[in-house]
Amino acid sequence: QVQLVESGGGLVQPGGSLRLSCAASGRTFSSYTMGWFRQAPGKEREFVAGINWSGATTHYADSVKGRFTISRDNAKNTVALQMNSLKPEDTAGYYCAADTFEVRSEIVTTATMHYDYWGQGTQVTVSS
Repeated sequence: QVQLVESGGGLVQPGGSLRLSCAASGRTFSSYTMGWFRQAPGKEREFVAGINWSGATTHYADSVKGRFTISRDNAKNTVALQMNSLKPEDTAGYYCAADTFEVRSEIVTTATMHYDYWGQGTQVTVSS
């Protein structure tokens, strides 16, 4: 069983920055591939960024590449998403997720359905 809790969302102006954090529990959390997803009203949930167990492999959606950075601290059981140069189109609920099918692997998947544990989400609103 994996429990995930996101925090750090809020209102920010275009061009601003925000850092999201995901606190995880679970005996083997440090072995799982982790990801961040987002979902806007009326839209399907989409992949934002992912990171494998060691942090050696990362993957980003084209829309956020160069602006967002995913990282993890296995000693603290946390995964973070640093978001810079935010745009109004980044507005969405942001969710962290665990892919427990990838254990100490090099694989970072982008498919929503491959992740089996999800947090409650935290709202990010980019507006003037």
